[in-house]
Amino acid sequence: MTTVNVYLNFDGNCEEAFTFYKSVFGGEFNYFGRFSDMPPSEDADPHFMQKMADRIMHVSLPISAETSIMGSDTGDQYAPELKQGNNFSISVNADSKSEADRLFNALSAGGKVNMPMTTTFWGAYFGMFTDKFGINWMMNYDENPAG
Repeated sequence: MTTVNVYLNFDGNCEEAFTFYKSVFGGEFNYFGRFSDMPPSEDADPHFMQKMADRIMHVSLPISAETSIMGSDTGDQYAPELKQGNNFSISVNADSKSEADRLFNALSAGGKVNMPMTTTFWGAYFGMFTDKFGINWMMNYDENPAG
């Protein structure tokens, strides 16, 4: 079943926000990773990566059997226009790679692709775009789901 969740973007206070959300909703983080956990990349600016090292790359907190809130610190060069009001994305987790492609292509038509669909180091097929109405989306298919 395709699921839809909200993805929240922060500029340095993601950990503080998600610690608060966890205190309200309870539960445990499904994932909690920092930028320093990323494998080295030739095209990454070392000064920028050093600055971002302790910030949150991705965190996921289940708040029900079907729903999670997710987030990251994506300010600076990752989201230079980040401000409260545009600091969220709709995150779709598709049932298959072909369904992820279909939804990505249909929803991004007339919009701006920020990251084409690609296989990521964390084992997902993933992409991001802003639709023609200015809504930010993340498309994901877990190629190797945990559990």
